[in-house]
Amino acid sequence: MRIDFDPAAMSRVEFYRLLTATVVPRPIAWVSTVDGDGTPNLAPHSFFTISSVAPPVVQFTSVGRKDSLRNVEATGQFVVNFAPEPLHAQINDTATNFPPGVSEFDQAGLATEPSLRVKPPRVALSPVALECELHSTLGIGDSTVVFGRVVHAVVSDDVMVDGHPEITRLRPLSRLGKDEWGTLAEPRELGRVPYTGGA
Repeated sequence: MRIDFDPAAMSRVEFYRLLTATVVPRPIAWVSTVDGDGTPNLAPHSFFTISSVAPPVVQFTSVGRKDSLRNVEATGQFVVNFAPEPLHAQINDTATNFPPGVSEFDQAGLATEPSLRVKPPRVALSPVALECELHSTLGIGDSTVVFGRVVHAVVSDDVMVDGHPEITRLRPLSRLGKDEWGTLAEPRELGRVPYTGGA
């Protein structure tokens, strides 16, 4: 037996909880920006994915008008920092809705490091950073999808094996439903099967 859910008959919050409990696991874009005064901002966004390979574009969604979105609109730049398991507490701390002008880096006790191509700083302890310039935004309902063209990427040599980022060293965090977070289980390798039949 299945249970039916009609979004038109449910509240926004009710269907949001259903979506975030079933679209899982969701990778986390730990987005750093700066406001017009140069104060750095840092926040996790779990509506995040790759949009394009050539050109390289990533996207995250701001549900409502959050500081990350306002800062990107004002400056045209942001950094996606990788969200690793050892920084779980700090990542959660930066999800607090501090007022504008308050630096989440300071509140979470996180060190910054300068980016190479954009003004927003990187999270110094994050193993990967994607420096982005704003490509475009798309408003959908109560949310805004932010597309960023990746202009520079940096990866810690601590997570590299044979020239490739190794998943067991990256130890990514993900978001699940409610207040649940996902961590890395045992990775499985399974090559894609090529089609060899006729037309």
